[in-house]
Amino acid sequence: MKRYCLILDLRPDAGLIQEYVDWHKAVWPEIKQSIRDAGVLDMQIYLLENRLFMIMDTGDGFTFERKAEMDRANPRVLEWEQLMSRYQDVKPGCDPVKRWRLMDKVFELGAA
Repeated sequence: MKRYCLILDLRPDAGLIQEYVDWHKAVWPEIKQSIRDAGVLDMQIYLLENRLFMIMDTGDGFTFERKAEMDRANPRVLEWEQLMSRYQDVKPGCDPVKRWRLMDKVFELGAA
């Protein structure tokens, strides 16, 4: 199993942030299935002010490139990503399947 941690900022608007949270209380079933189909075993998203923090646990065969290819070929995922772009603080024209930024691990208690 692999673990990835990613961040993404939302627009600093309390109303938009709440809408984003509300959408994630009822994520479309097709979106959940596409995440699982890409090899993601578990995913959690946390919020602090307007910053999102995602933890993804994946199978060993998972790659971001394969997931991006699958997402680009899935009209429902593209529709979801277009909808979510309203809330995300990213540059116009940013690739909708590459908005989350991968974080580098700097410490692990169990590793020492």
